[in-house]
Amino acid sequence: MTHHGHLPPRAGVGFKPAHFPEIVAAAQPPAFFEVHAENYMGAGGPSHRQLERLHAIAALSVHGVGLSIGGDAPLDADHLAALARLCERHQPECFSEHLAWSTHDGAFFNDLLPLPYTRATLDRVCAHIDQTQTVLRRRMWLENPATYLLFDASEMSETDFLRAVVRRTGCGLLLDINNVVVCAANHGFEARDYLAAFPLDAVQEIHLAGHDEQRDEHGHALLVDTHDRPVCDDVWRLYAEVIATTGPLPTLIEWDNDVPAWSVLARQAERADAILLREAVDA
Repeated sequence: MTHHGHLPPRAGVGFKPAHFPEIVAAAQPPAFFEVHAENYMGAGGPSHRQLERLHAIAALSVHGVGLSIGGDAPLDADHLAALARLCERHQPECFSEHLAWSTHDGAFFNDLLPLPYTRATLDRVCAHIDQTQTVLRRRMWLENPATYLLFDASEMSETDFLRAVVRRTGCGLLLDINNVVVCAANHGFEARDYLAAFPLDAVQEIHLAGHDEQRDEHGHALLVDTHDRPVCDDVWRLYAEVIATTGPLPTLIEWDNDVPAWSVLARQAERADAILLREAVDA
């Protein structure tokens, strides 16, 4: 198979090594696989050979979780160099990261933490994206975050912030619809209003995932982006509406915790594919 630097507008899944035997035996594997960059930055052989085998049968997306694009410190040069080596070795169709930060004073937090949407933050995020795209020699995609608090300091909406980032850096966007649903519930806005304001023309990929409904200390519902269950009906509905607007886009099913049997994950991908194919036929 030859690859042309873009993901096909079909459904993909996050790759879990436990599924590898069933994937390579499948008559029709998903259109693409996504891996977390940080799991493949070592020099070890077996995991990289698995990735090469996967990339021979499907497209490959590398998704970063540790670059700390929104951090107040300079990007970690070693981390960026390791990312460049990974992309050089496997030549994935795309690389994406989160609009978030996860490092401070040399400490790494196992969370993707939110940012105030200020002009100073915008300058910093754009500088970090410019640096990343220069080092990787490729256009990156930036994902909208799942957040659990808002900043009084914010000077613009998240959608305006993302639009400005795209305009200044030329990066693409990765629209996580589950994150939109989580944030809408947690912050009391309408998910459809957010999506109506989102720069959909810059979206290169969509993420779908499951979330958990918990309660905060006041008893209010709090949605948590857990990636440990099927995509909920609200997310499927919004996804179909977005695809009706944009046309078919590469769509990833994220399921990172309490990983199910391969057949369960494959069925989620098939559901996304059915929506994508319906839209392609109607177009």
